Amino acid sequence: MTTLAMMTADFGHYLTVEQGLAANSVSSYTQEVREFGDYLQTQGVGDFLRVDRVTVMNYLAALTSQGKARNSVIHAVSALRKFYRYLVQTHQTTTNPMANVAAPKHAEHLPAVLTVAEVDRLLAAPDTTDKYGIRDRAMLEVLYATGLRVSELVHLKLVDLHLEMGLIQTLGKGDKERIVPIGDVASDWIQQYLQHSRPVLLKQRTSPYLFLNAHGGGLTRQAIWQKIKRYVALADIQKDVTPHTLRHSFATHILENGADLRVVQELLGHADITTTQIYTHISKKRLTAVYDRYHPRA
Repeated sequence: MTTLAMMTADFGHYLTVEQGLAANSVSSYTQEVREFGDYLQTQGVGDFLRVDRVTVMNYLAALTSQGKARNSVIHAVSALRKFYRYLVQTHQTTTNPMANVAAPKHAEHLPAVLTVAEVDRLLAAPDTTDKYGIRDRAMLEVLYATGLRVSELVHLKLVDLHLEMGLIQTLGKGDKERIVPIGDVASDWIQQYLQHSRPVLLKQRTSPYLFLNAHGGGLTRQAIWQKIKRYVALADIQKDVTPHTLRHSFATHILENGADLRVVQELLGHADITTTQIYTHISKKRLTAVYDRYHPRA
């Protein structure tokens, strides 16, 4: 085993035993270090300890020239930072070539957003003549009406419903509770589900959860994701739709209709308004597209 391979293996052992990282994370970090070692060999460098900042910068430039995505380069920087901190902490070197290496900024990916017409088609996709279709229609209506995360929908309980007041409560990230308004349409579908569908799914059992599977137990995030994928296909929506897409669409649509950004922050349960500000970019982008399409001198 070469010196480069031995040091990489020792790093992986350190991440597992000392840092307690998951196997996938250990594999990801060691793979980045291994690829850096392969690059060093092409440059005639057979030791991680003979690396300086210039060598690292040349490596990152090589990754970019190979067409690596920005986020892949960022991950490489993260792995090498962790690796050289490990080498310093274990007294294998006194110099850290990563000390003054700045990672490129994350590429800003605007989330996919459905148009109002696409939302209408998606919500209408379930067959509401059976118990499962009524349940799925109610779930989709709640997601779009409230902007809940799918994980929040999964954990929604009967005691969280305050339909007479037009409200539901949910527990978001960091166990932060928030109260969210729910419109009449979504509320009506919940009522239909509670009356016609849930008792049949429950099969004389008991469950605190609102939305149930065919066995009377709570639904999983994966199950909801599969259902959304099926209804996206049925609605003939040609976009990359994820369980989060209805949340993004909810936020974008209410902003476009004049909602204040702080209100949207509260509705989504964002701790920091900078997280919410991405939706202003989406709105501006769509407004520009509408302007370009319809203004006679655009």
